[in-house]
Amino acid sequence: MPLFLSDLNIGDKGAIYSVKATGEIRRRLLDVGLFKGTKFKIMRLAPLGDPIVIRVKGFDLSLRLEEAKQIRVEKIGFTGDGIPMREHRNLFSPIAQKEKIIRTSKSITVALLGNPNSGKTSLFNAIVGAHQKVGNFTGVTVEKTEGIINYKGYKINIIDLPGTYSLTAFSPEEVVARDYIIEEKPDVVIDVIAGSNLERNLYLTTQVMELEVDMLVALNMWDEVEKLGIKIDIPQLEALLGSHVIPTSALKKQGIESLLDHVISVFEGEITISKNKMIFSRDIEEKIEQISYILTNDDLAEKYNSNWLATKLLENDQLVYETVKGRSIYLKVVKLILDFNEKYKKSHKGDPESAIIEDRHSFIRGALQETVKIPDRHKKTITDHIDNILLNRILGLPIFFAIMWGMFQFTFKLGEVPMGWMDSFFQLLSNGLMSILPAGLFRSLLVDGIIAGVGGVLIFLPNILLLFFFISLLEGTGYMARAAFVIDKVMHKVGLHGKSFIPMLTGFGCSVPAIMATRTLKNRGDRIVTMLIIPFMSCGAKLPVYILLLSAFFAPAAAGNILFGIYMFGILLALISAFILKKAAFPGQSEPFVMELPPYRLPGYKSLLYQMIFKVKMYLKKAGTIILVASVIIWITSNFPYSSAIEQSYNDQISLTTNTFTIEELQNEATAKQLEYSIAGRFGKIIEPVIKPLGFDWKIGIALTAGLAAKEVVVSTMSTIFAVGQESDEAPKLATRLREESGYSRATALSLMIFVLLYLPCIAATTMFHKEAGAWKWTRLFIVYTMSVAWIMSFVVYRIGLVFL
Repeated sequence: MPLFLSDLNIGDKGAIYSVKATGEIRRRLLDVGLFKGTKFKIMRLAPLGDPIVIRVKGFDLSLRLEEAKQIRVEKIGFTGDGIPMREHRNLFSPIAQKEKIIRTSKSITVALLGNPNSGKTSLFNAIVGAHQKVGNFTGVTVEKTEGIINYKGYKINIIDLPGTYSLTAFSPEEVVARDYIIEEKPDVVIDVIAGSNLERNLYLTTQVMELEVDMLVALNMWDEVEKLGIKIDIPQLEALLGSHVIPTSALKKQGIESLLDHVISVFEGEITISKNKMIFSRDIEEKIEQISYILTNDDLAEKYNSNWLATKLLENDQLVYETVKGRSIYLKVVKLILDFNEKYKKSHKGDPESAIIEDRHSFIRGALQETVKIPDRHKKTITDHIDNILLNRILGLPIFFAIMWGMFQFTFKLGEVPMGWMDSFFQLLSNGLMSILPAGLFRSLLVDGIIAGVGGVLIFLPNILLLFFFISLLEGTGYMARAAFVIDKVMHKVGLHGKSFIPMLTGFGCSVPAIMATRTLKNRGDRIVTMLIIPFMSCGAKLPVYILLLSAFFAPAAAGNILFGIYMFGILLALISAFILKKAAFPGQSEPFVMELPPYRLPGYKSLLYQMIFKVKMYLKKAGTIILVASVIIWITSNFPYSSAIEQSYNDQISLTTNTFTIEELQNEATAKQLEYSIAGRFGKIIEPVIKPLGFDWKIGIALTAGLAAKEVVVSTMSTIFAVGQESDEAPKLATRLREESGYSRATALSLMIFVLLYLPCIAATTMFHKEAGAWKWTRLFIVYTMSVAWIMSFVVYRIGLVFL
């Protein structure tokens, strides 16, 4: 009876016998080195029993039980004979060099490439500091960070490419990283590898070698290498890789100048990169040469390296197949590959794709045997001790929720004071302008429209700043990967990845950064579905609406329970929606949970600061401008057309009374009548038949429409409509008016809270969704789905409420 990885217990050791998975899952498992002969140890199970963690090739890898069930193993000890591994290959051949290019340009483009958790972005921050900008790669929503540094007379433009384990691309980030190197052809590629785990990091290096680019290797985390007592023969490693290897430490800023000096020397031709080519097994190598020869007869060879194309075609790389498809040589190449695959499977009991991957890993194994000496380490590491607590089967979940709760609490509690400062600043600015400018439309537009709108976004900046800081801190320390590991089983039940929980949690603060946080998800289906359900999280802007309605219609003893129920209802509906949307829109698409659990590290404060600053800049650029436009539009629609007749009628009534309270009442009534006469008021009348079955009238319709700019506007709009001043000490009067004069019932209040919870979020969040989704079809679904769910659930709640409340 075959034994599978999922059958083993914590502490068991073994070796991989075969991988039965197919498609992307198989590729990912092979890329991380899970092929025949690879030894491993079962380290732990998640608190919910799935996923599991295995230690393989010097690092901890988490994968779901469903992936583990597709890996056949032999249970052995690490010192036993076990399954024979493929002979290591340390053969290489230097590629003939072209003539030295004499360069006159003083501008150098450098691409920074590396695995996640290799310290690549920290190294980028250490090199360029604050001289960087954030944008998107052309045509895609993948974030691109660029930095410029002037060094020894050169302007060096450094592109921080998305982290990737392999150049066989699946996720948008991996596609962007590969395409940039292949198509943009940067002057120098710096491959950043973690010196404390060369075996895992060098797999990407071997693939960069195949591209025959000018590559330098940054041997990062050199301080850790020295601390662990690892000895590396750098000259010999350079000879094998055909590239200069420069020890660096992003945390301590070691080796930065040496790395930049090497960049200039390579650019000027003073250092010649030998560009060693790996030699695969004989059958594979011969077939690569045959396919490459055919490809040289096509103009593709002018843009792409023909040897690389041939290798990727044998690896069944679908993106490369799409590139070759439709060309005159396509049928000839495909027939050659299909015939070879059939013969290879019969003679080798395997496939060329697996053989190529195994050859790369065997090359790495041979290179490490020649160049690296690692001291025997039998005692547990600090990471092991921390994980024994944080990933404990009993304590893991409570600790996880405590950390997430703490992040949420700190974000808003610590942000209260600076939020008050910013609120006071905008209040002073408004009062100052009102005292300087004469009354009129311009002052109203500036104060009530622009300043109020932009200020409404900027006062939340401290919260956004703190939220990004805590997220960056959790990512930098390595706990974010553990959070996804802990909660993955629950998320997987509804078709999502464990990482989806983090954006959902962020949605309790603000939907804009929550939608931005979905970038951590590699699978496009997971990303889109997660963004679609984020509006069902109760962001901070919805809370004032809840409190107003609860204080108006429910007893204080019941209000707390109802509020808790609303939050829980949103989460439940989000999970149900995820299950439905994933089945309907992305059937069969699921990102495998094959993820490294990096060792715990203390991130550098500068790296955290840079990440926080640039994410906030992006938030202000994309969200602030939208709110500005929305605020102006709402101001216009709420003030025009203006009725002189209404104004004259109320002025006549005011002139006949001396009672201050009565005058204030009449002024508020005049404001409410003018609102009803405006475009916004007329729109409310138009939509009233649609929302009437929910227990709403045209007044609520106006408030909900205004709430599309920001949910807080719902309360201020209702204050105006019900002729109550907007000062905070008047808030109880609004609750009283709603209860006594509106004609609304408890069922209406509950229905309205559910609608506010579920309907389309603010314009900024909707715009951010469109930017991230990248297609109008998803934006249309976003709008239609949230509005439809809000209407249906509010209708159900209202009808049930009429019976029981």
